[in-house]
Amino acid sequence: QVHLVESGGGSVQAGGSLRLSCAASASTFSSYAMGWFRQAPGKEREFVAVISYSGGSTFYADSVKGRFTIARDNAKKSVFLQMNSLKPEDTAVYYCAADRQLWRVDVTTMASTDFGSWGQGTQVTVSS
Repeated sequence: QVHLVESGGGSVQAGGSLRLSCAASASTFSSYAMGWFRQAPGKEREFVAVISYSGGSTFYADSVKGRFTIARDNAKKSVFLQMNSLKPEDTAVYYCAADRQLWRVDVTTMASTDFGSWGQGTQVTVSS
């Protein structure tokens, strides 16, 4: 189990930017793929982005592709989500999550059930 703490959420106008951070406690952080998910009020949790354990592979939901960038710093045991050109429909609670499996190579087909540790979430609100 990996303890995860998100930060960086807030309120921003449409077209603005935010950078989310997720700090992990595990010494094995560099062994896990990491993902970002979000959940809007009244909606199911949805996938946003994932990054492989090495950072060499990333995958995005179509809704955020070209606007959001996921990155990680294994030395600092952190993963980030840079969100640009934000839209009101990006409003949600954003969660980071750690893979259940170590050293996963292919992150493009991961489902939410592949992630075993979750943070408490950080609110992002985008106004029009």
